[in-house]
Amino acid sequence: MAAPENDRLDPAARPLVDLLSSAFPDLGGAVTDAAEARRILAARPAPAAEPPAVGSVADRTVPGPAGAPGIPVRVYLPDRPAPYPTVVFFHGGGFSICGLDSHDGTVRRICRGAGAAVVSVDYRLAPEAPFPAAVEDAYAAVRWVAEHIKEAGGDPGALVVAGDSSGGALAAVTARLARERGGPDLALQVLLYPALDAAQDTDSYRRNASGYFLTAAHMRWFWEQYLGPEGPGSAAARHPDVSPLRAADLSGLPPAHVLTAGCDPLCDEGREYAAALRAAGVEVGEQHFPAMFHGFLGFTGLLADSRTAMAAVTAAIAAVGVSGRKNFGDLGGGAG
Repeated sequence: MAAPENDRLDPAARPLVDLLSSAFPDLGGAVTDAAEARRILAARPAPAAEPPAVGSVADRTVPGPAGAPGIPVRVYLPDRPAPYPTVVFFHGGGFSICGLDSHDGTVRRICRGAGAAVVSVDYRLAPEAPFPAAVEDAYAAVRWVAEHIKEAGGDPGALVVAGDSSGGALAAVTARLARERGGPDLALQVLLYPALDAAQDTDSYRRNASGYFLTAAHMRWFWEQYLGPEGPGSAAARHPDVSPLRAADLSGLPPAHVLTAGCDPLCDEGREYAAALRAAGVEVGEQHFPAMFHGFLGFTGLLADSRTAMAAVTAAIAAVGVSGRKNFGDLGGGAG
């Protein structure tokens, strides 16, 4: 994929973005089947580096929503004494690709850096399980973790939801559903370049339509998998459980840590959501990296901005384990 004219990407990230783009399925173009996209991604070589060490890792299955199958999860425990914060993490992948293995490195870094237990959730994927399956799986997983938090050494007052991209949407929706459905109480929501509006009509969709790894065409295809052939044109696209930015009331939600990248189609909706949360009286810590791309947090070994962002994410999570509540200021990091 050629770099755009007036390329705004950090030069250190350009070779990485070009490599990622060349290896990624042409979603919505040559590749239209989600199962085929998953096969292509699964065939990629595994990273040569050893994954970051944590205290322990275990796979298990927890109860799903009523009438639905159980939900596979992977539980990461830190190498430190209990109690500690517990993070329920939802992976990205446009609601239709990726899973526990694709985000293993990121989850391990969160576990290690925050000294937190992390429960990574393998929610059902579209199009086989379209909206609202992922939402209901996400909420069921959070309810189960809250009910069993002490069993793994978690602090009941330090329960966090987190996710990247589509997983960031699930974290945001789950935080609101917890308010609307009577719990559980959450100490923090961590939204990493989240997908928060199916409309796809922001300036960042136009500025970053191609050339920066995640494309506007990819996002159209993802929304079609999740919502059906009408995608963003469907009535469901305006539902706040699909597009959290359209929720009528954001008051009373847990504090948020919001990360955005300037070279990302999803940039503007993440920043708008942070502003909307603040306007509703929610505490928000915001990091914006103008010269980074969607997914950059996964490359702490290569990018200084990734290390800065991960340090702030883990610090925000660790802080809820100290006080049960995080007082935020804008974290800057890459602000500009």
